[in-house]
Amino acid sequence: MSVRDLSKTTLDAFRKRAKESRRLDSITLRESARGLVEKLHLQDGSNLKRATLLLFHSDPERFVTGAHVKIGFFRTNADLVYHDEIHGNLFTQVEKTMELLLTKYLKASISYSGVQRVETLPVPEAALREAVLNAIIHKDYASGTPIQISVYDDKLMLWNPGRLPQDWTIAKLKAKHASRPFNPDVANAFFRAGMIEAWGRGIERMMEACQTATVPEPDLRYESDGLWVEFRFSKSYIKGVKTTQEITQEITQEILRADPTLTRHELAKKTGLTPDTIKYRLDKLRTAGIIRHIGPRKAGRWEVLK
Repeated sequence: MSVRDLSKTTLDAFRKRAKESRRLDSITLRESARGLVEKLHLQDGSNLKRATLLLFHSDPERFVTGAHVKIGFFRTNADLVYHDEIHGNLFTQVEKTMELLLTKYLKASISYSGVQRVETLPVPEAALREAVLNAIIHKDYASGTPIQISVYDDKLMLWNPGRLPQDWTIAKLKAKHASRPFNPDVANAFFRAGMIEAWGRGIERMMEACQTATVPEPDLRYESDGLWVEFRFSKSYIKGVKTTQEITQEITQEILRADPTLTRHELAKKTGLTPDTIKYRLDKLRTAGIIRHIGPRKAGRWEVLK
């Protein structure tokens, strides 16, 4: 393989990130692709390192078996509902993995502040991103096994076939420690791109993000074949995941509390629903004893009972 086989799009995207992070000088950023690769120490003599292909080739799995990410949603350990695989270079894998987790796999807990819709994810995005970055950067790519992320209704489990430095424990990993990346060339490229720090603070930042969001810190478990990171969802989140019908009922109640004289058509305009849908929702709320209408149909008012 030669530098000509690397993805120009990925190299250009890296230059842009590195410029924004200010972790590469302007002279290096103006280098040719070959010069940039050399400055990043991604060549071994006349040959490209394997890290170079992982970082900048459009299809690194041609050379490194299992260099991808698998995500699955499970009802139980034996019941896989749906799944995805994320391929491409390591920068692409980070972005696509995060996109899928945030838009497809993690359901937001819905609440309302007045009529303002508030969505809360079970795992803070910053903590999730640190977990994904750590897995992709520190994976043992000689394992031939993909990173695996299992999502359930009450937890998210991420398994990385990586290895801790000799004599390291989970306790040491969670405490203040030196930066000792398993793949130093990969870690350096991500650092220059401004996507990680260079001081071994990934786990600490993940924990801090959970503390700030007042959600449980993830459990870390190290086994002979890799590292597990398990995010358990809070009880309040699990309780807060609501159906569309429940959400519609809540926002209707809030609107009627604020202005009990609204007609069905006025409610439809405020919520964006059709008058027929509003009628159906109001009838359901009345039958459930949650609201009642007092006075004539056009000149009366609503009373929210619950």
